[in-house]
Amino acid sequence: MTANDVNTTDLSQTYHNAGDAFSALFNEMSKIIVGQKETIEQIVIAILCNGHTLVESNPGLGKTLTISTISKAMDLNFSRIQCTPDLMPADITGTHIIEERGGTKEFKFEPGPIFANIVLADEVNRASPKTQSALLEAMQEKQVTVGNDTFILDKPFFLLATQNPIEMEGTFPLPEAQLDRFLLKILMDYPTFDEEKEVVRRYTMVDVPQVKRVIGKQTVLQLQKLTREVPIAEDIKARAIRIVMATRTWTEHLEYGASPRASIGLILAAKARALIHGRNYVSQEDIDVMAYPILRHRIILTFESERRGISQDQVIKEILNQIK
Repeated sequence: MTANDVNTTDLSQTYHNAGDAFSALFNEMSKIIVGQKETIEQIVIAILCNGHTLVESNPGLGKTLTISTISKAMDLNFSRIQCTPDLMPADITGTHIIEERGGTKEFKFEPGPIFANIVLADEVNRASPKTQSALLEAMQEKQVTVGNDTFILDKPFFLLATQNPIEMEGTFPLPEAQLDRFLLKILMDYPTFDEEKEVVRRYTMVDVPQVKRVIGKQTVLQLQKLTREVPIAEDIKARAIRIVMATRTWTEHLEYGASPRASIGLILAAKARALIHGRNYVSQEDIDVMAYPILRHRIILTFESERRGISQDQVIKEILNQIK
């Protein structure tokens, strides 16, 4: 299958063709993004699950470039919100303005940057709690209420929020209840020497590479539906639920565990990963790989574990090794 074949919205709903579609998508993105294969895959998984993603990394690792490249390859509208302490909710949702027409004045709604298919909320922990809460309705209900009017957001709608693990002065940490609204938390790491060398080579040339459309908007909606239809064996499903439930009883390291929302997210994300790899079944590997981004922001370490430098990923790994 060629990239041109993938462009049609009449993508046959077979797992093999879906795998070809994602292969073409990742190949096109590799023209712009060097490395970060796991990050890109997990962002696409969140889009397939109709969920949202929190990305944590140091500055300058290409978070904005990655998400804007995905939007171009998927032919989706993209907007970016730079979160600052003085950002107001109306700066995100939009507001009513007075417009003169035919000698009379009337209110007209001016949409904010939240009205896009893919929205990047950069440094979301720099926004005030009031502004952070303005994102909640859009994330959960896929709609925005301004005054007495409610506006439905265009489908698909995906929010990617970023935060830096450094420079914590002047930030407002996201509350645990709000963190639970994000399907995945992705940790972006520094590139390897060879990858950074390739980044320098590409972006110090005269001709900067460009990305082309690979998958259309309607195809994305079809693939979201196909994701939920991926079969999963009962024993694999039971293992996923036991993993989530174990976080509630792992009192040696954890103060609080994950909610049932994590069980739903883990199974759905595993289905999406299977689809991306062109499989018509969910494997144990899918569950184990997706357990980390699903759970790491939903579990709260005890004070003693934090003092000893134990990370959420270490606890998740320990749980995976114990749950058979």
